[in-house]
Amino acid sequence: MAPRVLVSDKLSPTAVQIFKDRGVEVDYLPDLGKDKDKLLEVIGQYDGLAIRSASKVTEKIIDAATKLKVIGRAGIGVDNVDIPAASRKGIIVMNTPFGNSITTAEHAIAMMFAVARQLPAADASTQAGKWEKNRFMGVEITGKVLGVIGCGNIGSIVASRGVGLKMKVIGFDPFLSAERAAQLGIEKVELDELFRRADFITLHTPMTDKTRGIIDAKAIATMKKGVRIINCARGGLIVEKDLAEAIKSGQVAGAGIDVFETEPATDSPLFHLENVVCTPHLGASTTEAQENVALQVAEQMADYLVNGAVSNALNMPSITAEEAPLLTPYVKLAEILGSFAGQLTEDPIDAVEILFDGAPAQMNTRALVSAALAGLMKAQVQTVNMVSAPLMAKERGIAVSEVRRDKSGVFDGYLKVTVTTKKQTRSVAGTCFSDGKPRFIQIKGINMEADVGRYMLYTANKDVPGVIGELGMTFGKAGINIANFHLGRDEQGGSAIALLYLDEPLSDAFIAQVEALNGIGQAKLLTFEV
Repeated sequence: MAPRVLVSDKLSPTAVQIFKDRGVEVDYLPDLGKDKDKLLEVIGQYDGLAIRSASKVTEKIIDAATKLKVIGRAGIGVDNVDIPAASRKGIIVMNTPFGNSITTAEHAIAMMFAVARQLPAADASTQAGKWEKNRFMGVEITGKVLGVIGCGNIGSIVASRGVGLKMKVIGFDPFLSAERAAQLGIEKVELDELFRRADFITLHTPMTDKTRGIIDAKAIATMKKGVRIINCARGGLIVEKDLAEAIKSGQVAGAGIDVFETEPATDSPLFHLENVVCTPHLGASTTEAQENVALQVAEQMADYLVNGAVSNALNMPSITAEEAPLLTPYVKLAEILGSFAGQLTEDPIDAVEILFDGAPAQMNTRALVSAALAGLMKAQVQTVNMVSAPLMAKERGIAVSEVRRDKSGVFDGYLKVTVTTKKQTRSVAGTCFSDGKPRFIQIKGINMEADVGRYMLYTANKDVPGVIGELGMTFGKAGINIANFHLGRDEQGGSAIALLYLDEPLSDAFIAQVEALNGIGQAKLLTFEV
């Protein structure tokens, strides 16, 4: 029986035809996504669901989707899909992360021009029969400093356009290497320097716990007076009330806002302010972009339903059916090792090496490399997946290498991820035992066999008496239970590490308290999906 797909939002006729040409039955009901009760009623009939943003794929709908194998989102944002619920049900969630990059970048540039020359207000004034030539005094773009926050796929396009406009472009991105910055023709800077120097600031970073409210009153106070700010990335990156107050005070000369904290945005502190240009989330709204993402999602879903090929999946690695039983545990291990290194690395990454020893060296190492890179970068870019991670690493100028070798130790096989920055090199190794569960076997060159926990406090210290006792007393006084712990050292009196397994996450204040203990050089809460 041919697989059956429901298209519940508007897609192009060409995309619908792709399904048909690939032997997939398709029901094109573009208004169904707005009717959650009707969607709930019919979803059990389908193997695939193709959507845009109107369809809300909740846990309730996923529970009713008894046949569903794949959800395809034409676009990058999947806020309208309950990915954990889909994962638990074994449903693949795909998106099309690169189909609207140029369109979004161009919208940011257009907003920059509109704010610099006050075009919307000047248009409204002129069409109202006024001739207020002296009122609308703009500024030139040429020679100004453009600060790009987030130099990934979209941000790098904006940066190159800024260079072409003869602007001085500076960029901040935790993963931007000096080499990649040189290729783009921009200067790599820290965030505080970008705030201090930029005449225009444009945001192109995903929404994470670290980037939420990245531009607030405190940040704005450090900026150049008269700065202009553009946000075509995600609502919530800017604290809207803080930006509104800064515009009223004159600290910020103007803003171009395409995304809002709450959408649809029917009210905002930014509305009706002088020289604030607002658009209704139009970053991806061009004919070309909408066509591109529609065609891509149709091709990806059809490839999976007909051939079993997986691409741009947010919750599943790219693994064939034949490889899955042996490879899947090592994919999970690679992601965990990458995540371990990524959560401990705050400086820009220059290089990543993945060593495959023994059995993993004979596997599909491409999937394992992708998993390690996805884990590594997820600490900063939560939306990264195994498909986008290698490209993201390439865009940021990170040198990725593999080393394969025959079995060299007591384990049948293991992986080792080594991350190099300008300041240090850090490595972590792990293996999978017969139960398929990943385990750490070496951290910073220190041998240690340890399970992976949901919440783990990692500490690095000198191997001197009293450190463990201090840790225990500090946790005890705070009423925090240590479920388990593992210790390791390289030599007596040398470097030592500890892994403390916790039932709940720790506050930043408590971690700082731990890090301040005598002998502790570093304390970091690590979280893993287990």
